[in-house]
Amino acid sequence: MEAAELVLVLRYRKAVTYGLHVLLGALETHQTSTRYEVRFGDTPEATAAHIRDAATTASRVLVLWSFYSPDAHALAQELAEIRALADAPNVTHVAGGVHATAEPVQTLDAGWDIAAVGEGETTLLHLVDAVGDPAGITGLVYRDGTRSVVRTGRPQRRPLDDFRGFSLRWDRFNALEITRGCVFSCRFCQTPFMFSAKFRHRSVPNVRWHVDQMRARGLRDVRFITPTALSYGSQSEEPNLDAVEELLANCKEGIGPNGRVFFGSFPSEIRPEHVSRTALRLVKKYCANNNIIVGAQSGSDRVLDAAKRGHGVDEVKRAARLGIEEGFRINVDMIFGMPGENDQDVADSLRLAGELAEVGARIHAHTFMPLPGTPWRDAPPGDVDPETIRQVDRLSQRGALYGHWQKQREHAARLAAAAEAYPRPGRSRTILPQLPRKTSEH
Repeated sequence: MEAAELVLVLRYRKAVTYGLHVLLGALETHQTSTRYEVRFGDTPEATAAHIRDAATTASRVLVLWSFYSPDAHALAQELAEIRALADAPNVTHVAGGVHATAEPVQTLDAGWDIAAVGEGETTLLHLVDAVGDPAGITGLVYRDGTRSVVRTGRPQRRPLDDFRGFSLRWDRFNALEITRGCVFSCRFCQTPFMFSAKFRHRSVPNVRWHVDQMRARGLRDVRFITPTALSYGSQSEEPNLDAVEELLANCKEGIGPNGRVFFGSFPSEIRPEHVSRTALRLVKKYCANNNIIVGAQSGSDRVLDAAKRGHGVDEVKRAARLGIEEGFRINVDMIFGMPGENDQDVADSLRLAGELAEVGARIHAHTFMPLPGTPWRDAPPGDVDPETIRQVDRLSQRGALYGHWQKQREHAARLAAAAEAYPRPGRSRTILPQLPRKTSEH
């Protein structure tokens, strides 16, 4: 057997595998003349060992990374550790995902050789065909021999049905992405700015094929990745419940009597204005989840308007009430420290959190993070004052609140510092909401 010309080493972190599984799903059906291998680096040490081994035999080694913006700092440190353990002229580290897309130059300066921007399936296939040579391949940012930044533009956006949503060849499964992109361009969210502010849905027959493959391999649970679950099949802000029912009925039939379908629960959510008795009863009819995640984000109508959420506080209360009446446990996402919040806005959010907790909902708390690629990239980091922290902690102690909001405060400060180091004059700051600043002492 001939040695591989190209070795793909995946920095495979179990917390963030979906993006890599999608790339493998695209790769396994791709016809190429390149002889390649795929290896999984489950730890920094294992990744370095794969690199050392492959670099001695292959023409090129591509080390593939995929990560979110809050992880960028820690993974840059890990990248430096791996390079110290194993490096060679034919080794290229490629970063993909929302952070590399939004901040490609920052990603290069952090130590990666190439930033893959936009959707990565087509880009990876072209890289494999070219035995890892980035020249002329769309969807990349890198530095040439003179250290000048080369930008090749974004790759073409393809229908979701063009590529598999997980990998059969490498036996890597995950929740199935059924929608990419989002028409709700919330100012704090990276999704519409990476994938465009429109929906692209995986077709029901294609979803069913994936479910059939899962059942054939003994998998029982079907979950979905989507920015807004009840938008499946729609091209507008209104739900298409006929399309949702067709999807759920096919999945329930496909996974069989011993399988389970989950919809509107982790890792997806439902917008509050989409919640209706009809929608909830569809979920109850076809699905196994007894909980639903509702995206509220704030208890202040003013902040919701500034964030371009497209709904108000009343819709959140109504969604929680309907969900609980229909027998669901309602988990409500809320973000503290949103740009421009004043004391009244914070009090409104805490009041809403308390009211929701009293009727049986749980609050999934977040701290605002100025994420790259969003209109609020240059906003100050989430500012949560001591009194708010005390009240949030009280809800947590009652079991009415959960989340990594304290850790997100650290990420927010780090992201804000990075944004300041890589300024974007004339862009994000000009569209921040003109709300009074908080007056509380910290």
